[in-house]
Amino acid sequence: MSETKTITILIVDDHAIVRQGLRALFTIQPDCRVIGEASSGEDAVTLAAELVPDIILMDLIMPGIGGVETTRRIKDVSPSSQVIILTSFHDDEHIFPALRAGALSYALKDIEPSQLVETVRKAILGESIMHPRVAARVVQEIRTTQPATWDPFAALSERELEVLRLIAGGLTNAEIAEHLFISEKTVKGHVSNILGKLHMLDRTKAAVFAWEQGLVSRETE
Repeated sequence: MSETKTITILIVDDHAIVRQGLRALFTIQPDCRVIGEASSGEDAVTLAAELVPDIILMDLIMPGIGGVETTRRIKDVSPSSQVIILTSFHDDEHIFPALRAGALSYALKDIEPSQLVETVRKAILGESIMHPRVAARVVQEIRTTQPATWDPFAALSERELEVLRLIAGGLTNAEIAEHLFISEKTVKGHVSNILGKLHMLDRTKAAVFAWEQGLVSRETE
């Protein structure tokens, strides 16, 4: 009978107590071995490139680069590593960027220990496991997206489109407020809505997306 392969795991979380708890959980699993811990995204990328773990348990909110960008960089330096997001956040602006960055599974920190272990074992087989709330959002997104006629900005109001064009043009919130004769607080509200509807974490990515999708062009700059 062939020997069961040991699953190697890298834990990425800025809270020591979380890392210790996860290490304790997987230490008692006969087929798992924690080979590293990182408290920041930068350290995680370095360790992933050095250790090439099978599984990376990834927090999303950390000092420095967050979990989404860390996931993206890890998939560049260690593409065989499967990233499992383990977070407290299940809103659109975290779920979809994380999945686009290359995460395989998305679990919340209220997950039962046995379920997390099973998620890790499934990930080795390339099988994705989502928290039910996350899975529901992904399914809803798929059902409401029509690729042939899909407009990435359909959810945005005219004012939000206008604000996004100005963001893409490099204007700050204060400059946008002055340009549109509205308060900076109102602009911040529009920006927050835009990021949520586009499932993006920051205005820079939203600006790049606007350029890529042709919302703005050099001719109308």
